[in-house]
Amino acid sequence: MNRIEIRQLTKEYGTTKAVDQLTFDVLPGRVTGFLGPNGAGKSTTLRVLLGLDRATSGTATIGGRSFTDLQQPLLHVGALLDAQAAHGGRIAREHLLSLAVGNRIPVRRVDEVMEQAGIASAAKRRIQTYSLGMRQRLGIAAALLGDPGVLLLDEPTNGLDPEGIIWIRELMRGLAREGRTVLVSSHLMSETASFVDHLVVLGRGKLLADTPIEDFISARSTPRVRLRTSDPIRLRATLARDGFHLTEAAEGRWTVDGMQAEQLGALAAREGIPMLELSDERASLEQAYLDLTADHGEFAATH
Repeated sequence: MNRIEIRQLTKEYGTTKAVDQLTFDVLPGRVTGFLGPNGAGKSTTLRVLLGLDRATSGTATIGGRSFTDLQQPLLHVGALLDAQAAHGGRIAREHLLSLAVGNRIPVRRVDEVMEQAGIASAAKRRIQTYSLGMRQRLGIAAALLGDPGVLLLDEPTNGLDPEGIIWIRELMRGLAREGRTVLVSSHLMSETASFVDHLVVLGRGKLLADTPIEDFISARSTPRVRLRTSDPIRLRATLARDGFHLTEAAEGRWTVDGMQAEQLGALAAREGIPMLELSDERASLEQAYLDLTADHGEFAATH
């Protein structure tokens, strides 16, 4: 029931195709990162999925049904697209209470999610007095209100302090472990890498990648080993026999391209060469992402 299915989805605005024949699934039990440059079609896809825009063609369903066909939708899907959307003149608790009543959600859930989001002490304050981080927590509380099986979160860490970022990271992981579907759109690569299991990457409205994060990074990384040794001369000669080159790096360390630490460790042990430090290097998510999307951005700075 919690599976998101996007099938041949196309959305046109005039002569512009914001989304072009897009097909992918978002599965329960894992946190899926939804990435892409500005103008890639992420927001459009989420808006179509939530019934805020109508597809030109194709389908976007949750548990095999359109969002607009769901009875009491907050019981099935929780979404945070814009933390600033809540009316500033309303009291925070009353804002959540109106959502609960409209979806036949027990009133006790209002206080539970405010406590969970860390804003219970500010429940009676007007939203306009909330900081950006507090509004973000209120939006997350609203998404959690119906205890839904599907969570759609756009930039959930925006405005949060370090404690809040750790909280939302653990929250998303916990929800996925419970078998829920969690789809998170973000531009913060280093933060995204800390909590997602799977990636869906768009560029100019098309699907560029749909893969586990480890596979995504590995496919765009050249194997490299970083090491320290007390006998670099002998190690250089040993590596040269197999066509590898030992390169000096900073702080007394060396690197070898085209090898993995396990392979180099076995070679050093066989030759009796002492290794003081040995580790694999790989590209970061940000590096791998930029490598994939370099030619798919709507806007790019010149150098």
